[in-house]
Amino acid sequence: MPELSLPVFAGLTFVAFLGGFISSIAGAGGMLVLPCLLWAGVPPVQALATNKCQSVFGTLSSAVNYFRQGHLELTPLIGTLAWAFVGAILGTLLVQHLDKALLERLLPVILIVLAGYFALSPRISDRDTPPRLPARWFAPLVGGGLGVYGGFFGPGMGSFSAAAFAGLRGFNMRRATASTKPVVLVTNFTSMTLFILGGHVIWSLVAAMAVAQIIGARLGSNLVIRRGAALVKPVIVVVTAAIAIRLMLR
Repeated sequence: MPELSLPVFAGLTFVAFLGGFISSIAGAGGMLVLPCLLWAGVPPVQALATNKCQSVFGTLSSAVNYFRQGHLELTPLIGTLAWAFVGAILGTLLVQHLDKALLERLLPVILIVLAGYFALSPRISDRDTPPRLPARWFAPLVGGGLGVYGGFFGPGMGSFSAAAFAGLRGFNMRRATASTKPVVLVTNFTSMTLFILGGHVIWSLVAAMAVAQIIGARLGSNLVIRRGAALVKPVIVVVTAAIAIRLMLR
């Protein structure tokens, strides 16, 4: 582990809090945390592993909060979660053999389109709408696809998942946002396990960042429960646009 001064250690912990807060609303908190870990001098593989590990705690915190508040039903998601698990394994294997350059070029365009969809679509609201894709097709196509994407690349996965649940399953934004958390959790936990087995996780840093993630995620998920689409829509639009710009400037 690189030597981190107390101010840097504290700064990374605060960034983890912000990451948990943002992820609980719109996903993509890792796009804030990972660059900060790299800036602090953490080697790339250890930074990826530590980021994935600490983010799992924030996702779990928000998922538990949504479940306790009655906005998350796990039984209808079992098929989607199973396919996300399979997809995450495939994505993690693929990333070791395929060039990500094409996806990196396409992703900013996809994210900008996604931001426009959230800003303009009447289906992104506090009301449930009729589903466009039955659950038996949603699970393999969307669950598996999200798992592959999360294992292979990952930025904006929470936003993609929320859009899919709202646009294709007709979920209101509270329910759609809540339903993304188990999908992201399964995907990230699968990747985290592989990183742990490889011995790449900096546990002392994870311990502090995980606590901050839990607190941030709890506060963010409570805001979603209270505010619904009025909060989620603008945050996702801003976050997805910011990710797109960052990727284009790489």
